[in-house]
Amino acid sequence: MEIASLSNIKKELKNLPPEVLQDVITRLAKYKKDNKELLSYLLFEAYNEDQYIRQVKEEIDLEFMSLNRSSFYLAKKTIRKVLKTTKKHIRFSGKKETEIELLLYFCKKLKDSRLNYKRSRVVFNMYLTQVKRIQKVISMLHEDLQYDYREELEAL
Repeated sequence: MEIASLSNIKKELKNLPPEVLQDVITRLAKYKKDNKELLSYLLFEAYNEDQYIRQVKEEIDLEFMSLNRSSFYLAKKTIRKVLKTTKKHIRFSGKKETEIELLLYFCKKLKDSRLNYKRSRVVFNMYLTQVKRIQKVISMLHEDLQYDYREELEAL
């Protein structure tokens, strides 16, 4: 079976009546949790990005609270999970400001976790990769926003 290109899918979706389109979207949401989460974001949260960022930060807080500090291996797994969740929410939004806000918050929470993340090469490289990603995205923004975000990044 050959998979249609995105442009072909868009053309076909334009030709569908609203009832059939609703059925297609509902069926798509049933099969994968990420599809359902993205659809929820687009329908209910995309209009208020600040509230969405607050909710994601609360979720990051909860996941960092469950960080197992007794075993560094388990802590590393939890940190990877938190980063994966953060990146998923960044993909949903697609906005550079949201990406910077959430990655800065992740890095700040990692530093504040009282975990010696510099001890583990993997976790430290994960941290450095996010800092580099933040710097790259900051360079794409307007100069005024760049200044504000660079100050926050320097605070890390």
